[in-house]
Amino acid sequence: MKIALMDSGIGLLAATAAVQRLRPDADLVLSLDPDGMPWGPRTPEDLTRRAVAVAEAAAARRPDALIVGCNTATVHALPALRALLEPEIPVIGTVPAIKPAAAGGGPFAIWATPATTGSPYQRGLIEDFADGVPVTEVPCYGLAEAVEHADEAAIEAAVAAAAALTPDDVTTVVLGCTHYELVTERIRAAVQRPGFPPLVLHGSAGAVAAQALRRLGEQPAPQATADGTLTVLLSGREGVLPEPALAYAEGRLLTSVSPAR
Repeated sequence: MKIALMDSGIGLLAATAAVQRLRPDADLVLSLDPDGMPWGPRTPEDLTRRAVAVAEAAAARRPDALIVGCNTATVHALPALRALLEPEIPVIGTVPAIKPAAAGGGPFAIWATPATTGSPYQRGLIEDFADGVPVTEVPCYGLAEAVEHADEAAIEAAVAAAAALTPDDVTTVVLGCTHYELVTERIRAAVQRPGFPPLVLHGSAGAVAAQALRRLGEQPAPQATADGTLTVLLSGREGVLPEPALAYAEGRLLTSVSPAR
């Protein structure tokens, strides 16, 4: 089984690690776009062009499924990617975990990029799944970029700024950008209020990995022999993981995966 994942940068690491934990025998293809990142400030049309090029590079490696490991690319490019690749290659998008967060009933916050915060897409998810539940949309200025470059000081500052915009009574935070899942414990430490129940964080990586297996009719097999391989594509060129990826446990996990044969 071969599963490809795509993003402009290392935000795909959380979903990649989730796939690797569920199926250590799967071959992995990571298709990044260092020549075009970041995607967030691009127009939807330009972003879609970049995403299609990255997806085509991944598809050339003949994966069984493609995970779009980026919330922004899912919002703007998922229809084009599915029209291009399906049904031959199932395409799985990444959607903020608003539905399970709302099921908890308590007030929750959605941390997302400024471009996604307040967008019709996110507001639609809130209306569909969180009607009647108090929701605060928190724009996280510079956090994805700081995580992408493993800039510790910038991560600390961006997390602190977003935490200051998060109401004290929030019991749950939805991580609406895949990059944020790489710094979950820092977010937890910044938002957790003394005397309140433990903060619940909802990412998308585990659900996306599980959905990819379901689309393929496969079952999790975490005890399978860890003989999967790793291919890294950088704007279509074969390469290695960017150095900042190794600052995170999810990136370091992939160093144990053999290069593509």
